[in-house]
Amino acid sequence: MCLIKPPVKKNNIPIDLKLHSDIRAMERARFAHQVAEKRRLIKQYKMERERQQKLEEEEEIKRLRKEMIPKAMSCNDMSGPSRLQHLPSSVEKAEALYQQRGQLKEEQLMKKIQKLVGEEEKLRMPIAQGLPWTTDEPKCLIKPPVKKNTIPIDLKLHSDIRAVAEKGRLIKQYKMERERQQKLEEEEEIKRLRKEMIPKAQLMPYFDRPFVPRRSEKQPTVPREPKFCIPRHKTIKCCRMSCNDMSGPSQLQHLPSSVEKAEALYKNRILQ
Repeated sequence: MCLIKPPVKKNNIPIDLKLHSDIRAMERARFAHQVAEKRRLIKQYKMERERQQKLEEEEEIKRLRKEMIPKAMSCNDMSGPSRLQHLPSSVEKAEALYQQRGQLKEEQLMKKIQKLVGEEEKLRMPIAQGLPWTTDEPKCLIKPPVKKNTIPIDLKLHSDIRAVAEKGRLIKQYKMERERQQKLEEEEEIKRLRKEMIPKAQLMPYFDRPFVPRRSEKQPTVPREPKFCIPRHKTIKCCRMSCNDMSGPSQLQHLPSSVEKAEALYKNRILQ
């Protein structure tokens, strides 16, 4: 019988599933990247601004130091004796310089104090959180519509279908084999019972040679005592070891051997 070859099945093509959760995750990641980029630009701008402020402060300090240094007067200005009277002495110059330095330090200290006070006041005032850095100008974002939950697709693979069919075939084969074994056992049991049910002929007794019971001519068996005692070669060793411990040799004469014990026990039984 020629078996028909089953048709060749095509390979399973996987379905490209686009879940709403994956799309939302991509949008969230894109939004987070934009926010991080905006924060990086703001931080870079602040650092550049602080650097410019430091450079301006250094230039201002250099300029003030140059102005505070006294310059030498030219010879043309010292033409008459009246000019010499108005020239300040070294002590006056030092006092003026000291006063200028003190005023400059006081101004710097007052500026620092005012700056610290302003920062503390700003920290005390609660600041509302602004909108995320999505665009240059803040705007109200429209709430997206609520999407329904994704329903998973029930995929029926050919491998699962083949596995179920193979399992059913194996179960059917196992049942058939079990039924065959049961039939064989029943047939063997029937054969055995039939053999036992066949009647067999019994032997006839011998009438010419009747059975006459008579007394046996054998002597009665003599009971033997079980060997609960120590063997003779071991008793000799024990006696030799105990002789050394005993005070005199007279004590060995009163110790009965195992043979003597057996004979005495046998005589007592016969007498009874």
